[in-house]
Amino acid sequence: MNVRTALALLLLLAGLPLHAAEGKILKVLPFYLDAKGRNALSPSLYERDAYQALLKHDPKLRKALRMDVHFKTASASTNLQLRIELRCNKEGQVTNSTRVASVSRTGFIGRWQSLKIEGEAFEKLGSVLAWHVSLWDADRQIAEQKSYLW
Repeated sequence: MNVRTALALLLLLAGLPLHAAEGKILKVLPFYLDAKGRNALSPSLYERDAYQALLKHDPKLRKALRMDVHFKTASASTNLQLRIELRCNKEGQVTNSTRVASVSRTGFIGRWQSLKIEGEAFEKLGSVLAWHVSLWDADRQIAEQKSYLW
């Protein structure tokens, strides 16, 4: 083995983690939904963002909230939970809400989980100010992601 090969091998091994992370939350997308359950009027991302701005501006048009979470986990546990905490503003009062969904182990690229809040539960919330999403294995948190204002 020459010096270049040894150096290349050493650099590759130095970049590997000593242990794999058990879980990771890759992306969280909160969406208001209208009376027909839509978060956009067309598939365009620009149109989706414009419609979300309209729904955020006019509370009478929104009828539900959907949190889409992209996560992955290597845990073999059957007791995985996704916990979503919301901090909202309802007529000047801060309201808090926590939702929990059971999830299963994911593959290499992860998977999306949606959690919808509608009806009376949504009416009690008001406008979302901040959110915190965490992934739990039984009573141990293995990943989290939170909004800027959390």
